[in-house]
Amino acid sequence: MEGTEFRKMRRFAQQLSEEECISILQRNTNGILAVQGDGGYPYAVPLSYAFCDGKIYFHSALQGHKIDALRAEEKCSFCVVDKDQIVPEEFTTYFRSVIIFGKAHIIEEKDEMLKALNLLADKYSPEQTVEQRHAEISHGIGRVAIIVLTIEHMTGKQARELMHAK
Repeated sequence: MEGTEFRKMRRFAQQLSEEECISILQRNTNGILAVQGDGGYPYAVPLSYAFCDGKIYFHSALQGHKIDALRAEEKCSFCVVDKDQIVPEEFTTYFRSVIIFGKAHIIEEKDEMLKALNLLADKYSPEQTVEQRHAEISHGIGRVAIIVLTIEHMTGKQARELMHAK
């Protein structure tokens, strides 16, 4: 953590276990990456992702706001919303989410790029044959940036009502 002290969750009774957080990351298909963008403004962008071994993998265009921001500052956060059920009669929302803090960088090593692309293909195109995936990955590998976010801190939280439902 290099001296970074991450905040403790204020409503710790609603905190999810690490196993529950990992389960949320494994079953969901999109999240929001937040980086420091132009002029010091936050820049948050929705992304498809794959989670493996304490890391989040994304693919991106080779150029753009997100790539420029990550080249300038590797620290970022990533949020995945697992549940967002509005309960109007109770004036509340039954929610469940995970927030990650970590450092992201663009992968330069081809084997790691292939690993990430295969993880993404496994998650988003499981019905495709190995040959179809290989053809798509071979076609796209030089045309996309692959980003890895190494998780330094992760918390999950859910509504009190969901805690009681366990």
